[in-house]
Amino acid sequence: MPYIITDDEIELFYQDWGTGRPVILIHGWPVNSDMWEAQATFLVENGLRVIAYDRRGFGKSDQPWDGYDYDTFAGDLNALIEGLELEDVTLVGFSMGGGEVARYLSVYGSTSVSKAVFISAVTPYLLKTEDNPDGVDSSVFEDIARQIRKDRADFLHSFLPKFFGRTLVKHTVSEPVLDWSQDMALKGSLRATLASASAWSTTDFREDLKTIDIPTLVIHGTGDSTVPIDVSGRLTAKLVPNATLIEYDGEPHGLFLTAADRLNHDLLTFIGGVPTPISDPEIA
Repeated sequence: MPYIITDDEIELFYQDWGTGRPVILIHGWPVNSDMWEAQATFLVENGLRVIAYDRRGFGKSDQPWDGYDYDTFAGDLNALIEGLELEDVTLVGFSMGGGEVARYLSVYGSTSVSKAVFISAVTPYLLKTEDNPDGVDSSVFEDIARQIRKDRADFLHSFLPKFFGRTLVKHTVSEPVLDWSQDMALKGSLRATLASASAWSTTDFREDLKTIDIPTLVIHGTGDSTVPIDVSGRLTAKLVPNATLIEYDGEPHGLFLTAADRLNHDLLTFIGGVPTPISDPEIA
């Protein structure tokens, strides 16, 4: 399996498919890069090279005790870009992955990156403070941490239906998808799950976003109850120069599955690609 070694000697697992213009897919919390299977397959089929990696602490990557802050996360992303010698990259960050996009571009610039996409992202700043009065009260995040410590599996069992906007009468995703998502989440360490939640809930990306100087697409669902659009997507689009906002009416946080076809085509339109003939595997 392919791995990139970070500056602090952590092994990050990644998948690298296709041969066209490179796209890096950065996963959300608390899952891993497998969440991108619909987007990765579609984009490669349409002439793009797709790299999807597991954040430290999650999936098949190492699970260190330290390093769950956005400066380190951005450094990990930089190690991937430099290690694979990538140029003309499109960065696509989902949920907490939007934080990596913002911090990477603020710290490392856009020399190797030509476009950026924020999907259901936690940017610009979720925490309610004196200068961010419309944010989320810290007690909400403290309660999430308490529930995870008490019974992580039970927390996920309740959290994931909300993540995908699934109710008793609105089956946006199947029960097997919820099971698959929970399995992904439980592959991350408890330490990484807690520390990463602290990072995405308390990091202020407002100044990072103002530095972005490349074409940027912001996609967010108006039905997102996990990261509400009013405190995230709409503000992100205002802070990033020359950003384009696409609102998905009624879609929840996990729109990478609930609106997969629409998202795939919006990404392809923004990034650009050339469809390539795909041969289905022969069935014996």
